[in-house]
Amino acid sequence: MTTRDGVAGAAALVTEAAADRGCTRRSEATGHADLATRRPMNASDRLRVGSVTKTFTATVVLQLAAEHRLRLDAPVGHYLPGVLPAAPDGGPGPTVRDLLRHTSGLPDHLEAPEWEHPETLRFRHFGPRRLVDRALRLSRPDAGWHYATTNYLLAGLIVRKVTGRSPEEEITRRVIRPLGLRDTYWPGDDPRLRGPHSRSYFLSPGGERVDGTDWNMTFGGVGGALVSTPADLTRFATALAGGRLLPPHQLDAMRRTVPADPDRVWPGARYGLGIITTPLRCGGRWWGHAGTVPGGHRALVAVGPGGRTVALALNQVPDTPRAEEDFLDVVQTALCGDRPSGPAHAHTVEPAPAPPSGPASARTSGFASGPLDGPTSGGSPSAGPAGPFGPAPGPFEGPGTARSLGVTPARSPGAPGRPLTATAERTLP
Repeated sequence: MTTRDGVAGAAALVTEAAADRGCTRRSEATGHADLATRRPMNASDRLRVGSVTKTFTATVVLQLAAEHRLRLDAPVGHYLPGVLPAAPDGGPGPTVRDLLRHTSGLPDHLEAPEWEHPETLRFRHFGPRRLVDRALRLSRPDAGWHYATTNYLLAGLIVRKVTGRSPEEEITRRVIRPLGLRDTYWPGDDPRLRGPHSRSYFLSPGGERVDGTDWNMTFGGVGGALVSTPADLTRFATALAGGRLLPPHQLDAMRRTVPADPDRVWPGARYGLGIITTPLRCGGRWWGHAGTVPGGHRALVAVGPGGRTVALALNQVPDTPRAEEDFLDVVQTALCGDRPSGPAHAHTVEPAPAPPSGPASARTSGFASGPLDGPTSGGSPSAGPAGPFGPAPGPFEGPGTARSLGVTPARSPGAPGRPLTATAERTLP
């Protein structure tokens, strides 16, 4: 992608689970983590993971549901009275499940006019209630499925209500610390990244690269503020898929999906409770999430049907439709093909330690088993497209003829081929 698409740096970590020998990991990187110093890109640096944060948040909400501390089909107003206006149809309004699945019918605060130029807001603090209130002053979306980070800010407020702790603290206590995710943390109001990290870059309206590493991420909150690494995302995703974070009933609820708008995500994608699933060209589907931040970092973690996991890190958002499809094709190649070609480093690591306690210690089957996508309360999904993406010769140099789609940055105003700039990401903060 650095050669073909002009991305500053790209890294991939592919992990193969093996019960008899831990996990075998292979990493590949190209380009530069820091353009000023020419430090090479690598797969161990920290980065902002954007909306991959949503899967962490959804996991904790589902844990609370398993503990009977909240109900997924309870109206949001049951936990947050007076926060949302009366439903247009006079009914009880969106449910907790609707928030996690983006079927609440609520607008996104990132669609407000001021977010057309997010770089002007990059050092400002935003509280979740203020962002929710801003979203509620916008027009409601027409579609039944509408990606909105505001949904997850509301979910975070519900977590605070039922636990008495901040959602960030609860996610740390229940997920980050038990899994030993030592490079995953909440940055709060600090715009700087701690520890080894890649710089990130976005394009100015004039087409020049701008360093966007320093950014106050409170606008994303528990919908998009986490900092992590490909290794930590892999450990989280495999623990979730392996049933170590959720009991079977809640994991199945997470996997019940509805069709996602291809103009907001990508063709063939379906959305569950904080998780995306997409068909693989080799059969089956991958489960995971992607995230983008306006400063330029891009992350994705995906688990394939055989337990192979890929985690991707970019330090510049793909700025053309072809580059966006090349990014998605890396996932297809990593999960369907042989090991990544070119220079790679393989080593064996121990599997992540199981949480000392939790609701799902007996679950081992993962995403690839059990019922596939199906209807759940409030949705009636149809079968997603079966057409897979085309093959690619290598993990960073795949072919592509694509649109820039939703779990990606919003397109700059203008013709379809116009490059993307620092326009606020409307679907993934």
